[in-house]
Amino acid sequence: MAPNAHEAKMAHPRMAAGALFFDAAGRVLMVEPSYKDYWEIPGGYVEVGESPLHAAIREVQEELGITPPIGRLLAVDWAPNEAEGDKVLYLFDGGQLTKDDLRAITLQPEELKSFEFVSPAQIAERTIPRLARRILAAAEARNEAAPVYLEHGQKPGSEAA
Repeated sequence: MAPNAHEAKMAHPRMAAGALFFDAAGRVLMVEPSYKDYWEIPGGYVEVGESPLHAAIREVQEELGITPPIGRLLAVDWAPNEAEGDKVLYLFDGGQLTKDDLRAITLQPEELKSFEFVSPAQIAERTIPRLARRILAAAEARNEAAPVYLEHGQKPGSEAA
C-alpha cells in the first residue's frame, strides 16, 4: 500500500479533555455555557502538541480561574458525530474542591454564565444524553481501580440508555 493511501485511512480524531470535580455529597460540578443550550463540565479541545491531561488543566484554569490538582484518568470516550467526525474525549478526576478553591472560582465571562454542583440524578436533566452517560460512567469509574472505555458514553455491548 502506498504511504499516502495508508495515511488517508488513518483516523485523525478531534480530542477534548475535561475534569470532573465533586463536592462532599458526591455531586458533580457543571458549568452553564453562554453559547449552548445545555450544561457542560469544565474542559475543551486539546491543542496541537498538547497532552489531554495538560488540556484539562489549561481549560480548568481558563474557564474557572483555579489550578487544583487534576488526578487520574477516569474515562476515554470514542464519540464521533456528523458535524465533527471522529472524536475522542478524556475525563480526569479533579477530586473534591476545597472551600478555598470554590471561593477562588472566577468564571470565564465570554463563555460561562454560572456553575453548580449537580446530583447524579439531575445530570440527565441538565445536559445531552451522551454527555450525561459519559459523566455518570466516569463518576462510577472513580470508585474503581481502572478507567473505563466508552463509545458514545456507554460501555461497548451495553444497551442504549
